[in-house]
Amino acid sequence: MLATRLCTMRKLPSVLARTLTSGTSGSSVLPDMSEGHLPIHVNNVRSRLRDIVGASTNWRDHVQAMQERKALHTLLAKRQEDLPPRRMKDSYLEVILPLGSQPEIREKYLNVHNSVRFGRILEDLDSLGVLICYTHTKQEMQPRSPLSIVTALVDKINLCKKIIYPDCDIKFTGNVSWVGRTSMEVKMHMLQLHDGDYSPVLDATFVMVARDPENKRPAFVNPLVPETPEEEEIFKQGELNKLKRIDFSTASLLKMAPTAEERNIIHDIFLNTLDTRTVSFRSRKLPPNSVWMEDAKLKGLQICHPQERNIFNRIFGGFLMRKAFELGWATACSYGGSRPFIVSVDDIMFQRPVEVGSLLLLSGQVCYTEKNYIQVRVHSEVYDADTREHQTTNIFHFTFISENEVPRVVPKTYGESMLYLDGKRHFAAIMKEI
Repeated sequence: MLATRLCTMRKLPSVLARTLTSGTSGSSVLPDMSEGHLPIHVNNVRSRLRDIVGASTNWRDHVQAMQERKALHTLLAKRQEDLPPRRMKDSYLEVILPLGSQPEIREKYLNVHNSVRFGRILEDLDSLGVLICYTHTKQEMQPRSPLSIVTALVDKINLCKKIIYPDCDIKFTGNVSWVGRTSMEVKMHMLQLHDGDYSPVLDATFVMVARDPENKRPAFVNPLVPETPEEEEIFKQGELNKLKRIDFSTASLLKMAPTAEERNIIHDIFLNTLDTRTVSFRSRKLPPNSVWMEDAKLKGLQICHPQERNIFNRIFGGFLMRKAFELGWATACSYGGSRPFIVSVDDIMFQRPVEVGSLLLLSGQVCYTEKNYIQVRVHSEVYDADTREHQTTNIFHFTFISENEVPRVVPKTYGESMLYLDGKRHFAAIMKEI
């Protein structure tokens, strides 16, 4: 096994090794909150969440369980000021994924390359983020929480390791790092055991929102009080992250025209693809070592069964992320012609819930490339067979790096050009982080 790993590492080009072993965005010193906390087994996270909200394990009982939650409306705070403030360490949790010490759970996480399926890690991060928020908002006198806490946004996940080994224990840690009135930012870290020590694998930042027991209206959450200069810095960063998201959304190409520099980029691409043998704007020619964007996509379909539901009887957000990642990985793999490695996940917005029984349509698109990097956008939508309408549920952005330099993706239409620029923006933001 060791020889196989060393051989794999030697095969990688130096740019790949440098990228995935550099520090992630969370390079500042993190406060130690682990004292007095016993780790939770990863299999117990979902069961704890069911206990907190009173969710049924049987699909046939889900309607009754949701009816019972309506009575919890009276426990909601009328103002945030009525809730006791919390410290960062109050929500701190550790979760153990014992891939090394309990081999029987390993197969669920194993991929064909003898490493850990990153899609499964996304599922575990999503569940842990929700449990951390319930820990932050827990009221001692309330056996069941009146809050419905759901994932609103995956702000970013940056990796600092190329491979996650399937035979070494993994530890997740995390806590609430910033709080608004009805929303919470959660920072999580994943580490893997090597030679007796845990080394960092990834840092993740999620944004969760609290809603009423029926998941219809916003609900107030406990304020957060930083105790140390390090915690104050983390809290300030959470506020800056919120402002960055607002700025990024305001400058969206769905709302604003491209900048002058971006317009020049698109025009240069257009000129480089014109067929010089004709005097026509419609006659296009693909440059060498390039691929038309329309030929760089894959699609998939999922039937959303009850098995994939969350504690509120809608489709589990982690499941959606896993399926989107797997399609994004396949898209990058087919485009680059070799195994891609995930570098970063960013800006996953959960725009609407996915109901059990939905037909989930996924579309993966290579939207930007640079050297060994492949930027993939996955669009997910649900199809209503009764109304024949499509509704967007999520947009996912994945940055991959390939073992070899990849062809340049080239847009042909104006819409594809906007996808290209959007992918370029996301890629530039990721490169700035790492």
